[in-house]
Amino acid sequence: MPAINVAVVAFEHISPFHLAVPGVVFSDAHAGSSPFNVKVCAIQPGCITTAGGYKILVEWGLEALAEADILIIPSWHNLYEALPSSLLAALLAAHQRGAKIVGLCLGAYVLAASGLLDGLKATTHWEYAGDFAQRFPKVMLDAEVLYVEQGNLLTSAGTVAGIDACLYLLRQQAGVGLANHVARRLVIAPHRNGGQAQFITHPIPATAADSRLSDLLAWLRAHLQQEHTLDTLAERAVMSRRSFTRHFRQLTQMTVNQWLQMERLALAQTLLESSEHGIETVANLSGFGSAMSFRHHFRRHFGVSPLAWRQSFTGK
Repeated sequence: MPAINVAVVAFEHISPFHLAVPGVVFSDAHAGSSPFNVKVCAIQPGCITTAGGYKILVEWGLEALAEADILIIPSWHNLYEALPSSLLAALLAAHQRGAKIVGLCLGAYVLAASGLLDGLKATTHWEYAGDFAQRFPKVMLDAEVLYVEQGNLLTSAGTVAGIDACLYLLRQQAGVGLANHVARRLVIAPHRNGGQAQFITHPIPATAADSRLSDLLAWLRAHLQQEHTLDTLAERAVMSRRSFTRHFRQLTQMTVNQWLQMERLALAQTLLESSEHGIETVANLSGFGSAMSFRHHFRRHFGVSPLAWRQSFTGK
């Protein structure tokens, strides 16, 4: 695939964590070469002091934004200072040519101050939700979600939610396989609740390789289309029903039914994104039995229909 240019805007006293998130997701955590070309830029290139007390050298100025397919504001340093005119012009120009513009955490303030979020949904750090809503009444703030996408604009909640948002972008731009690989490398939690379903696959628990249930989990993933009960699974694991239930929850942090549903949904995601199978076939292969049941569970969990999901990630 052609290289995707990502520009991350740094500034004086930026949080090292916020600055690191895009790089970790789009380049550092990849095995081999990355399809993303990540550049950290600033209004004035040179040495900047981070909130951690150390300096970093930023080689690129705002000219990097003119080449960016994805432009990320990872936070912001002064919420009450007028937006620098050079940054504002770069943001508006990028938006006009169709670049993806992302405001992570307090970076949503920058997008809102530019006027790009007027009339659209957005989110930001929960602690600043009241202030944000008061200052930007034209923006439809939803402080209960981890991230919100509106056209080519994406905003996220605070701190670690920036990883969720970047993983969503990664999946959207480069597919489920790479996003799943990066999530595993970063040891992302299997599922994060935040008022909306997360667009990432669910890593195998780190302890599974040493667990007496590891063979069963692997077998289940290969046979999700079959019906399973606690009794048949306990028998296969050579455990009592009670012991099996306890060990399964300790390993996965879920009940058997919850785990099966999450795995079936994850398989359905992959099939929708990477195959030409119709909805009925995807429903059967992922173990939902019928297209009606599949559509119900998929929409309930992700908030969109299977066809809408396929269109979002494949353009079909």
